[in-house]
Amino acid sequence: MMDYLTLKTIHVLSSVLLVGTGFGTAFYLFFANRSGSVAAIAVVSRLVVKADWWFTTPAVVIQPLTGAYLIHLAGYPLDALWIVASIALYGVAGLCWLPVVWYQIRMGRMALAAHEQGTPLPGRYWHYARRWEMLGYPAFLAMVMVYFLMVAKPV
Repeated sequence: MMDYLTLKTIHVLSSVLLVGTGFGTAFYLFFANRSGSVAAIAVVSRLVVKADWWFTTPAVVIQPLTGAYLIHLAGYPLDALWIVASIALYGVAGLCWLPVVWYQIRMGRMALAAHEQGTPLPGRYWHYARRWEMLGYPAFLAMVMVYFLMVAKPV
């Protein structure tokens, strides 16, 4: 059995990894896309996918597990509004993130192929990039709101 402080430390660190990796990779792919450099987009999109597998995915799993155990250890009622809202917002972020990962994988493959063939990115790449970006905004906003709820625990 893990003590509360150790578990909370793991929870906070994994939340920083989750949001920080998401924001950081989105920042770099957003600006790589705007550079128009197929080589840069190919490299960055490949690394974004790796970062999601290496950092974001484990944090996505760790967050609800440690959060649920922290709720249990602290004795918070499961129907507390801040807990219900946090879970709902985490779900919203997750529903945005799943298609984002799908888009990132396909975008990375298209960028690599275009780079290797010396061709411009196909129109489908830019279509996916717009959807990827539009899904990122509500996901990030939802996670910022989760951070607020976790810290403030409003009644």
